Formats: sequence, C-alpha cells, structure tokens
Amino acid sequence: MTSDAQARAALKRGDLNAAAASAKALVAAEPDRPEGYFLLGIVAAEAGQIAKAVPLIQAAVDRGPQAEHLAQLARLLILLRRDGEAADAARRAIALGPADARSSDTIGCVLARLGDHEASLAPFTAAVEAEPGNLDYRYNLAAACGFTGREEDARRHYEAILAADPGNARAHYALAILSRQTVQANHLPRLKTALVNADRPDDALRIRYALAKELEDIGDPEAFAHLSAANAEHKRKLGYDFAHDAAIFDAVEALFTGSTLASGAGDPDPSPIFIVGMPRTGTTLVDRILSSHREVQSAGELQAMPLSVKRLAGTRSRTIVDPDTIRASAAVDPAAIGAAYLKQASHHRTGHAPRFTDKLPANFLYVGHIARALLGARIVCLRRNPMDTVWSNYKNLFASQSAYYAYSYDLMDIARYYARFDRLMALWDRLYPGRVLQLSYESLVADQEAQTRLLLDHCGLGWDEACLSFHRNTSAVATPSAAQVRRPLNADGVGKWRTHREGLEPIRCWLAQQGFDVPQ
Repeated sequence: MTSDAQARAALKRGDLNAAAASAKALVAAEPDRPEGYFLLGIVAAEAGQIAKAVPLIQAAVDRGPQAEHLAQLARLLILLRRDGEAADAARRAIALGPADARSSDTIGCVLARLGDHEASLAPFTAAVEAEPGNLDYRYNLAAACGFTGREEDARRHYEAILAADPGNARAHYALAILSRQTVQANHLPRLKTALVNADRPDDALRIRYALAKELEDIGDPEAFAHLSAANAEHKRKLGYDFAHDAAIFDAVEALFTGSTLASGAGDPDPSPIFIVGMPRTGTTLVDRILSSHREVQSAGELQAMPLSVKRLAGTRSRTIVDPDTIRASAAVDPAAIGAAYLKQASHHRTGHAPRFTDKLPANFLYVGHIARALLGARIVCLRRNPMDTVWSNYKNLFASQSAYYAYSYDLMDIARYYARFDRLMALWDRLYPGRVLQLSYESLVADQEAQTRLLLDHCGLGWDEACLSFHRNTSAVATPSAAQVRRPLNADGVGKWRTHREGLEPIRCWLAQQGFDVPQ
C-alpha cells in the first residue's frame, strides 16, 4: 500500500498518529507533490488545529490545485471566518471541473455559509448524483432547495431521506417548517410515531418542535405541551442562566453611558442597512421588502459587526460577544470598526446593487458601535407586541448551540430578555436620536403601503412599487420565516399567543408589572 493510501486508511479509522507518519513519509519522498502536504493538513484539522492545517493545505494547492484540496481549504477558511479567501478557494474548485461527491458537498456547504444558496445548488446536486444513498448530502441539497423557493424539490428530497431513515429528526423538522400545514394535510401521525421511537435527546428536541409547529399551524393548543417538554430539557442541557445575558446588557449600557470612548470619525459609506430586533418579529419580512427595491441586495444575517468588534477589541475569550470584549471595544477607533465591517461584509455581496441589508437580529446590541463606526448606515429595529414576541421566540428552534438564542428555551427568560432589549433600544434612542427607525410589525401589517413608505424614506430610498410585492422576491431565504415571506402580507401572526393564553398568563402578568402595554 502506498503512503498516500496508508494515510487515508489511517484517517478513515481515526488513527491520526499513523496518518501523520504516512503523510510525512510522502512529503519526504516527494516534496514537490501536493498529496503529502494535503494529508498532513487534514490530520491537523482532524486534531482541531485549524490554524496549523490551513498553511499545509495551501502548500498542497501551491504545488498543483486540485478540487478536493481547494474544497477542504475553503472549509477550513470558513471555520476561521476568512470568508473572502474561502469564497475564492470554493470558486477555484468549481472552475477545475467535476469533483468527487465529498468535495462537491463541501463546496456547497461553503457557498451556503457565505449565503450564496443559489450557487450551492449545483455542487449539492452533483454530490447527490454521485452518491444518491448519502443522506447527509441529500439533506444539504433539500435545504438549499427550500432556501431558494424550490419547495416541491425540497419536499421530495426530505421524503426520500425519511423513506431510508424514518427517524431522521432533521428531515422531520425541515418538512414541518417548509410550508404551512393544514388539518387535511400534515405529518402529525408520523411525527408522533417518530417521537416515541426517538432515542437521542437532540432527535426528540427536533421532533417535538416539528410537532409543535404543525399543531400550531392547525390551531391545536397541544403545541404548548410539546414545546414545554422540549424547551425545559434543552435548557437543562445548556445550563443557561439569564445572568449571562444580563451581564452583556449591563456591559453595553455601561460602555455607552459611562466609559470614555475612543475618538474619531466613522466611515461615511451609506451602503449598509441594518435590520435588528428580537428574532421572529418581522426582520425577515422587512429584509424581503427592502431587498425587493431595485437599489438593494440582501446580504443575509452577517456576523460582520460582532466579528469586527471582537477582532479589534483583541480579547482572548472564545465567545464573540461577552462583557470583556464589549468593555475592551471602548478603545477601538470607530473608523477601524467601520472599515473592518465593510471589508467582511463585501464577501457576502453579489451583483451591483449600491445598498445592502444585514439582518442579524442581535446587532441591536451593537447599535452604538454601528452609529459611531458607520455614519451613513441606516438602522431599522422591528418591534412586535411583547406577548407575540415571547411566544414566537419560545416556539421556534434556533441554532440549538448558538449563544445568541440560549435565552429562548424558557418563557420567563424570554420575557426578561425582552425587557432588557426594550431598555437598550430606549437608550439608543436617547443617545442617537433619529438613527434608528423603530418599526411596528402590527402597523406594517395594518397599513403596508404607508409603513413601507416610512421605511424607504428612513433608509434614503426612493419609492419602488416592487416593495409591496415582496412575496415575489426570488432571492434565497435561510430562516424559519421562509414560508411566510413567500406569501402576501397578512395578519395571521398577530395575537397568536392567545391560543395558549392559560400557559402564557404568568408572563403576561409579569410584563404588565414591568410597565409594558400587554393585551388582555
């Protein structure tokens, strides 16, 4: 067996020491060939040494680019959040022609992480055609189809996965959120069977969320019981304490009310439009309205602002947003944050639209940084009735390991989070009057044209009739709101919490005690 084959065999069985030894022997014997360097890089990556792996795989690419090598280089660069270099490597891999199934799937995943879901379809399709029995590859293709509005194709692939693996929780959940279910057409019996047979906590979590979604669609209050069970278990697993998020809010408020902030003028670039707010309050809807405008492109939910602040603050913590990073950002030149943001965001812009939206909801924590670092940026904050906000956060499964949404598995935690969010938005209004348009979801639903005109005016955009037909927007949507925003505006989501009034009554009373205007 050759050193190449020995290294790959050792990698397959998880013997990193043997794989490294074979790869080193290959480099020593043939230093001008790429394979040894590539395999050494993969060994380093498998050991969690991503920063060490990248130059090794780059050395392989330098000795003669191959699709497999470029695909893995792109994957590692994405993990290091070097998005521009990752995009370049992925597109170089595509240009080399047909790749093996694994490399095709990897390229598709990189493009998806970059937000280019339309471009990800071709490599995902190639991976499934090469290995039709690989359910992971098929799931990725199904998700891309769903994100790009190819609902029937997505449904067909998810059903193929479930035919091969009836307990596949990811496919069950994806099918539930793919479209609105009805009394006549739903998956409830199958989901209840899958829940009984689920033997892993993560599977049970997703299947309960799928059940709750479909029960909610048909107006069945049983949804509440499934969510309560799923969320309570997941909160225990995460070990979440609201004090974690309270400390972040405290640090942001202290930074902008009591600290000496670095002086300097921010970047005047008018291209960014930030859409912020609590999740599930209409941020995707407003993103679709704005990106229907002839001058605007949606760049998706970017990490560009949190990453820019983190990198320039220079803190060593593993989390992107934490009190130490927020405090350290006081010393950072606002212009440096603005320049870093624009550079990072540029990798997610396609086409030639002069303006772009960044709809990461959690950017409401960074409004002060945005206001100082990007003088020409416009900011829109979605506001929704507190009760609907709490319920919509509780019933949606966000990225289950994301620190941004760890509060969302307990009703009282969500209510407390909402109260701090509201207090922070009031602070931004005092410190930066006029910079943030606080747009009411209910007002938008009640008077679409008037509120759309208000929105466009705040963003410095002329009138465009296409904004009223946002549901015809063909660009990708990679959020749980995908099904809703492909329908005309409607009031279906207003007051949905009332279906579960009894279970939500303690939260309603608490919010009322805090002075919020909550409906009876």
